[in-house]
Amino acid sequence: MDVKIDRLTEADIDGAIKVWNEVVEDGMAFPQTETLDRESGRAFFGSQTYVGVATRADGKVVGVYILHPNNVGRCGHICNASYAVARDARGLHVGEKLVRHCMSTAKEVGFRILQFNAVVATNAAALGLYRKLGFSQLGTIPQGFRAKDGEYLDIIPHYITL
Repeated sequence: MDVKIDRLTEADIDGAIKVWNEVVEDGMAFPQTETLDRESGRAFFGSQTYVGVATRADGKVVGVYILHPNNVGRCGHICNASYAVARDARGLHVGEKLVRHCMSTAKEVGFRILQFNAVVATNAAALGLYRKLGFSQLGTIPQGFRAKDGEYLDIIPHYITL
């Protein structure tokens, strides 16, 4: 799928919230359990270091990522990110484009390492993508994620030097 990735603008906010909420509602990837409304979405996205939005030529938002520090002080050079792809755009390489853009942006703003704290072990698409892009797995945290149905699933932290 041909998409353009840019910084979130006010024109994108509703589309970004919709895509983000689809992943939250699926209950299989993000730690959040509450969806965003316009007010909480503005606050949430506004608190990030960078929010990237993937849009089609017609302006429809099909993906979004957030980028922010993973820690502070002596570990403040490590960032964290999360990615959401619209249900109807999954499997079309939007996620890969978001991750690549995020890696470039993270380096540009001064981060040295990108770390994912909680990649759910059943998320085969994400695991395959991160392996393809050169991320290293840091081990497994047994039952570190509570799925929407209440089941506890393993998580696999990852990192890559930028």
